[in-house]
Amino acid sequence: MKVRDSGMPDECMWSGFFDPDFILRAFGLDQGIGDVVEFGCGYGTFTLAAARLVAGTVYAQDIEQEMVAAVQEKSRHARIKNIRASVRDFVGQGTGFADNSIDAALQFNILHHEQPIALMAESWRILKPGGVLAVIHWNHDPSTPRGPVLEIRPRPEECIAWGKAAGFGFDERNRFDFPPYHYGLLFQR
Repeated sequence: MKVRDSGMPDECMWSGFFDPDFILRAFGLDQGIGDVVEFGCGYGTFTLAAARLVAGTVYAQDIEQEMVAAVQEKSRHARIKNIRASVRDFVGQGTGFADNSIDAALQFNILHHEQPIALMAESWRILKPGGVLAVIHWNHDPSTPRGPVLEIRPRPEECIAWGKAAGFGFDERNRFDFPPYHYGLLFQR
């Protein structure tokens, strides 16, 4: 099942919205992190950057075959060997990973889904104790050049409540501003 309002802008526009290395480092991704699951890899904006930072494998999942193919091609071209990109309906089928098996999960610009707590609960299920869920989303601001309609665009407080409902802990020091258009939240299992 596709996430509502999940159409992607072209890649040049999309990549201009983020500094992937800065964001991932702010979330603590480094060589101390083993395996990572990315919910909705898109063009691989964060996939390749994460693979360069972590010690383990980055499992990039997306429902769109063309996005997965793009990530696979980019990782081959960049000679990055620790990416496993696959087509997966993680909304309808889950991630397919065992309980307590993953160190970090990424849910970037996806929690406008109809069942955000279920997505976060799937992260909680697969994360090892002490594992982290990193979330970014569009600011709740109509001037952003992209993003879901404001009616379904979650505010940070909503995401925090959903994360707690899914079982995560949250420390206010783990709230980030990622200018110009995003905020970030880091949850801990």
